[in-house]
Amino acid sequence: MHYYRYENAEVSFCYKYLMFSYNIIFWLAGAAFIAIGFWAWSEKGVLLDLTQVTRLHGFDPVWLVLLVGVITFILGFAGCVGALRENICLLKFFSGVIGLIFFLELTAAVLAFVFQDNVREWINDFFLANVKAYREDIDLQNLIDSLQKLNHCCGAKEPDDWNLNVYFNCTNNNPSRERCGVPFSCCLSDPADSVLNTQCGYDVRKHLKGDWINYIYIKGCIPALEEWLPRNLYIVAGVFIIISLLQMMGIFLARTLIVDIEKVKFNY
Repeated sequence: MHYYRYENAEVSFCYKYLMFSYNIIFWLAGAAFIAIGFWAWSEKGVLLDLTQVTRLHGFDPVWLVLLVGVITFILGFAGCVGALRENICLLKFFSGVIGLIFFLELTAAVLAFVFQDNVREWINDFFLANVKAYREDIDLQNLIDSLQKLNHCCGAKEPDDWNLNVYFNCTNNNPSRERCGVPFSCCLSDPADSVLNTQCGYDVRKHLKGDWINYIYIKGCIPALEEWLPRNLYIVAGVFIIISLLQMMGIFLARTLIVDIEKVKFNY
């Protein structure tokens, strides 16, 4: 009598520890993001007064850091433990969530391409909302300043967008010293300056609009972004391809391990 037996009736050692190594990096990265997020909140005193979280009318970058950290930590944990313990449930959870994220990314890219005008308006409204909240959060302030300096832009569509901010608007009843000005990140940069002049934007918009070009960037950040994307299309596409390949690699490793574990269980 002959008995049939699977030739590979064991979980692949190679795939198992590849899966573990793949996820340990994400697990540690997730923990680091969470730690950075809570450190940033502690520096702003949010942990001592949680009501500050709801006071911000703009976007708090720490929320994004914490969200990425939590998702990465959970997925890394599920992948690591699922691989070491050969737990099918955790591995299915990992591959399912990665697959969902990949699908959402693909859907978002297609919708952004199809509804370009709507996306442009949404980005414009989002930027204007954060212009209003510029002084309410130091992280938001640094984010906007970095965006304006890197892209040589000012405001969403034009420098006058800063009228929406209570500190920079040109109304007569505005007591702020920054009245009718712009943030320093809008100012034309001079490589010869060794000291940052944070007051360079004061009173700039009191001049004639034709003279603004001598002091500040007059292009809005939305048009600057629209010009940047075509110039860097291959870089953006390359980043998305690498991210997609990493996600597909994770799904492949998880599904392969699941098949191996199920074979072993069936054999016994």
